[in-house]
Amino acid sequence: MAVPVTPLLAVDCVVLDAADRILLIRRKNPPFAGDLALPGGFVEIGETVEDACRREVHEETGVRLTSLTLVGVYSDPKRDPRGHTCSVAFLSRTGIAGLKPGDDAAAADWFAHDKALSLAFDHAIILRDSLRLIKPGNGSRD
Repeated sequence: MAVPVTPLLAVDCVVLDAADRILLIRRKNPPFAGDLALPGGFVEIGETVEDACRREVHEETGVRLTSLTLVGVYSDPKRDPRGHTCSVAFLSRTGIAGLKPGDDAAAADWFAHDKALSLAFDHAIILRDSLRLIKPGNGSRD
């Protein structure tokens, strides 16, 4: 049986610190080189999406995550100019403020989420959906 041609699978993560700042990277490579983005990347063969999320965040920022909350799946065929990519997005919290950018990240920093941020891909939508999960009254807070 022929292997079907399917979209690529990626992960993205909204990471909040104790002050509710958002962890963002500055992309080193195209597409969107130089733009701000959520940490994330492609899932490797044999890896769960949760493990991929933790790995990508650590590789790009130096932050190690434990608990993850599923935000959603983002599958618009046009979300990535390189081709159809589906992303499983997560939300996590960390008390760690020190960062060590690496891998695909030229830089990493914490940003207040009350600012209007211009983000790569569909990351503004993922961020919006994540922040809705932690709004008081939603009953969901890590």
